[in-house]
Amino acid sequence: MTSDTDYEQLFQEAPSSYLITDEAWTIIAANASFLTWTGYSSDEVLGTSLPRLMPIGDRLLHSTHSAPQMQLTGTVSEVSLEILDAAGRRRAALLTAVRSIRSDGRVEIRVIIFSAHERRQYELELVAARRRAEESEVRSVRAEAGLQHLALHDSLTGLPNRAGLAAILERDIAEPLPSMKVAVLFVDLDHFKSVNDSLGHNAGDELLNIVARRLSSAIRDTGTVARFAGDEFVVIEQVSALSDATVLAQRLLETVNSPMIIEGLEVICSASIGIALTDDQGADADRLLRRADIAMYRAKARGRNTWDVHDPSESDPAVNRMRLLGELRHGIETGQLRVHYQPRMDVATSIINGVEALVRWEHPVRGLLQPIDFIDLAEESGLIRDLGAWVLNEAIKQGAHWSTSTAVHTPIEIAVNLSARQLIDPQLTGIVEAALARHDFDPHMLTLEITETALMDNPAVALTVLTALKALGVGLAIDDFGTGYASLTYLKDFPIDELKIDRSFVSGLGSNDGDSAIVASCIQLAHAVGIRAVAEGVETDNQRSTLITMGCDLAQGYHYSRPLSPEHLTNWITSHTRATPESTFTDAQPITVSKNIH
Repeated sequence: MTSDTDYEQLFQEAPSSYLITDEAWTIIAANASFLTWTGYSSDEVLGTSLPRLMPIGDRLLHSTHSAPQMQLTGTVSEVSLEILDAAGRRRAALLTAVRSIRSDGRVEIRVIIFSAHERRQYELELVAARRRAEESEVRSVRAEAGLQHLALHDSLTGLPNRAGLAAILERDIAEPLPSMKVAVLFVDLDHFKSVNDSLGHNAGDELLNIVARRLSSAIRDTGTVARFAGDEFVVIEQVSALSDATVLAQRLLETVNSPMIIEGLEVICSASIGIALTDDQGADADRLLRRADIAMYRAKARGRNTWDVHDPSESDPAVNRMRLLGELRHGIETGQLRVHYQPRMDVATSIINGVEALVRWEHPVRGLLQPIDFIDLAEESGLIRDLGAWVLNEAIKQGAHWSTSTAVHTPIEIAVNLSARQLIDPQLTGIVEAALARHDFDPHMLTLEITETALMDNPAVALTVLTALKALGVGLAIDDFGTGYASLTYLKDFPIDELKIDRSFVSGLGSNDGDSAIVASCIQLAHAVGIRAVAEGVETDNQRSTLITMGCDLAQGYHYSRPLSPEHLTNWITSHTRATPESTFTDAQPITVSKNIH
């Protein structure tokens, strides 16, 4: 078993430069290779922002390209830049970085910097060779041709590089063969990083060379294979129809899938391929490549080792997400979020028991957006922390207001949903405690809801966090129960108070025997461990009747009411209180306000 000391030794003695930074790119650790290469001392770099070690041009590239890409995808791959060493000299380098979450929940960025000294030295040698060749006209012509080849071809695979690809693609688009279209196939190797990490960069280079030869052998003589960047290749062929391009894509996948022997080990590689064709109006090289790139990412999202075709009518999803992310950040800062509330009822008596709070975004152009339109984006970008903290505070504030309102006479319990990222936030317990103190709200009146998936992403961390939250006196609930796994394990081990049955099973009550059996089992399981069962998404009286026979405790859904604004909800509670015998309503369970940001 490898100890922390062993990892530290590997970090310090690695031949490449390794850095560890925080989420703001401030250096918190640097290995000996980096200090030797740059001439800095450890004290000079620790606490320094990594971009401050770059020339101004590379700082701008970092802020406009690398930092946003890290925020969206969690990785930055082979960015060419320069590092200023201790003497102020520029050192050419390639930067690769990946975001990681430590066991204590903190985010760190692991950075590898490869010296490009050898590449720059080789370029200087080429310049010197050209000067020597000028002594002879013949030698000068040959040197010029060699330099031109190097400028347009990849040094590792010998294929055209990005510049060479652009020239070839522009030529093919401008001068297509009669009745033919230009097809661009963007090929991205799946899980290539794992080969580099497990076998080393030499093995990775060998794999890239093998793939390059295989792709070249799978196309016609009139086609082109280029290395675009890293583990990305581009194939160009002129085709008469889309079907020709898809047949080619399938052939490329099959040739890449064939096993290869690297350093004595059998390696099976796969790829995701995006296809784009020139249309009747044509397309410039950059646009065609971008379309193929979009289709490639869609193929990767579909499970990898497949191909997809770009639809010209579709907008660029990456651009749309970047735009929406900026608008969401602005919306949080300017108070565009809203919380609506949906009543939940005692199943047996149809007496109001509580409400669930649902976050909405009042978009200035698109109107009221549902959580499905922005929650995943908030989760991926890290904005979920600010969004979740706002909803937690808003729900507790509203609950405190209701608890002192003359229109509502029963105590109001607040339930707030936590996302997977919030669950691993080391400051979560403090945020919850501060919100309770800010509004003088009883911790026992707060319930936090966690999905099955969030619990099982990291059960050990989840158990630690839930135990700390439980120590504050708050209640805990499992949301969307039945859609995850290992349910029996965490119902036994985690301090859970309530189980919420997912609406996908409730919708089939009375019409689907499988769904009815699952709901009945969930209710029995909840009662067996001494917690409440709540059915989500109840929309018909038949579903309510079935839940009554099963002994379900609480239910919510459109059968009872749609989500309401806080003001309308107050009126709703008041009207239902008046319609109910005072003694019956007074003896009911405390009203529950449940918040679901999903």
